[in-house]
Amino acid sequence: MVALLAVFLIVATLARIPVRSDALWATGRAIVQFLVVAVVIAWIFAHPQWAVAYLTVMLAAAAWTAGRRIRSPWRSTAALAAVIAAGAAVPVAAVLGVGALPLEAASVLPFAAQMIGSAMAAVAVTGLRMRDEAHERWGEVEGWLALGAPPRLAVLDLGRRAVARALVPALDQTRSAGLVTLPGAFVGLLLGGASPLEAARIQVLVLVGILAAQAVAAVLTLRLLAPGFGAVRPDAG
Repeated sequence: MVALLAVFLIVATLARIPVRSDALWATGRAIVQFLVVAVVIAWIFAHPQWAVAYLTVMLAAAAWTAGRRIRSPWRSTAALAAVIAAGAAVPVAAVLGVGALPLEAASVLPFAAQMIGSAMAAVAVTGLRMRDEAHERWGEVEGWLALGAPPRLAVLDLGRRAVARALVPALDQTRSAGLVTLPGAFVGLLLGGASPLEAARIQVLVLVGILAAQAVAAVLTLRLLAPGFGAVRPDAG
């Protein structure tokens, strides 16, 4: 790790790119965060009854982060938390329902956490794009309102485009997996000693789960925010 960080610092120095302090801070922060998370997760694996509490804290943090990025005055953090929870719950319930993962904290916790993070990303990107689209194309929204359309319908097309764009990274990641990139879960399982076939099975499960979580979360975000963004022109993002 030190050697890799040194390569980054040398390249940045030679190119005179002023990001060395940022890289050092980011690396140090990542080390501390992962050490803390590793200790917490190891403790939860030994005390699985606390897994729900851990995921609840993660959900609250995800909702707060998404809300801070969207800056919507019409919907609370609790509402965004419900949207993220719904997005994450769908793939988790499906995977557990068909027995693709065992009902154990060591399996469910990392999968559920990945789904919460993915749903949060979809909520944030959808909300941001809806906000920007409504601000930049407010004349079009006003046209719909002048024709008698309710605020939700006035921004519906803009919202659908926002949802489609929010799903692009996950679609690209799924499309290129194994051909252009080897995703993190696949590499981690291989390094941990899993067979390539088992690693591929789990990685596909994660990728498709992300698609499901983000689709549900993005569409619910559209439903949640459309009435507000269609009623009053939002500020620029």
